Amino acid sequence: MKFPSKVTPYKESSIAKMPVILNALEKCDMTPKELYGKVKNKMSGIQEFIDLLDSLYAMRKIDEKEGAIHYVDGNKMRKICK
Repeated sequence: MKFPSKVTPYKESSIAKMPVILNALEKCDMTPKELYGKVKNKMSGIQEFIDLLDSLYAMRKIDEKEGAIHYVDGNKMRKICK
């Protein structure tokens, strides 16, 4: 995971890419494969995507239920994208 530093600008850090995942999940729940398909052009690769999912899960911003990932935001209900 890339953290902002003197050599890594914030825009290139992994932290700057967390909102990309959360914004995609705000609309509807997705499987990891569907989510990666939507955000892969903003990621440097699958490893960064997995690192971001791990971090967001540890911060309790996302959760997994029945194979779909969803954004944890109060009691809002979201549909599964098809």
